[in-house]
Amino acid sequence: MRKLLFTALIWVLAATAATGEDSSALKTLTTGNDNRGWEAVGRLNMGGRSFCTGALIAPDLVLTAAHCLYSRRNGQLIRAEDIEFLAGWRNGRANAYRGVNRVVAHPDFKFVQGDRVSRVAIDLALLRLDKPVRNSTVNYFETAERPRKGAQVGVVSYGHDRAESPALQEICHVLARQSGTLVLSCDVDFGSSGAPVFTIDEDGRARIVSVISSKADIRGRPVALGTSLQKPLAALRAIMATKPLDDPASKTTARVFTLAPRNQGSGPRFIRP
Repeated sequence: MRKLLFTALIWVLAATAATGEDSSALKTLTTGNDNRGWEAVGRLNMGGRSFCTGALIAPDLVLTAAHCLYSRRNGQLIRAEDIEFLAGWRNGRANAYRGVNRVVAHPDFKFVQGDRVSRVAIDLALLRLDKPVRNSTVNYFETAERPRKGAQVGVVSYGHDRAESPALQEICHVLARQSGTLVLSCDVDFGSSGAPVFTIDEDGRARIVSVISSKADIRGRPVALGTSLQKPLAALRAIMATKPLDDPASKTTARVFTLAPRNQGSGPRFIRP
């Protein structure tokens, strides 16, 4: 898959000229009015040291990226009680504060140091909260099938330069689809891992169609890589519906790791947001 994805990303340079240039700028959601409708997107604090982005897809389930659950320092999971979901976090306040009592990463996802492009398609995880979010201002998102190439999407994410309030990019595009991976013109950065990618349906409702896994630098042009949801999410839901094993690893989670070093040369360079 790595070779195929490299080929797709090289090809996508032409596509970004046609569609990526129409992407909108990031808008920081600093007020209650700005954030209305996006309260179910939240910051995931990992061990009090770093963070990812996640989104509610049920009152007690948060969708994020699997690699967020591992420490880059030692590759290990840490305890569930060391992770906190802050729904609608902005300017020092959240609409809801929740702990986590179970984490499930995709069963085929294997964390190893460095960037592994082949993992993007399964870089998905579900977190079960210790208490459902039943707040009239926080409405969880439904999911939808992956969008077609050229489709308009949007993303809401936190980042190293927007850790206290999320940012909305209303318009970016699907530049390519390859083996369960979406190549997007969306603007993401450190802390954006796990951020939900949306389409808007005919009724004006936002539905999650992907989760940000990585960003790539292709000859100086930034793109984002997202995970298709259909089969990976179905697998996660099935596992989450079963009883957890009586094993410490089944009850643990971890902090997000920092970006891996970029590859040398003029080809695609992959880094984790």
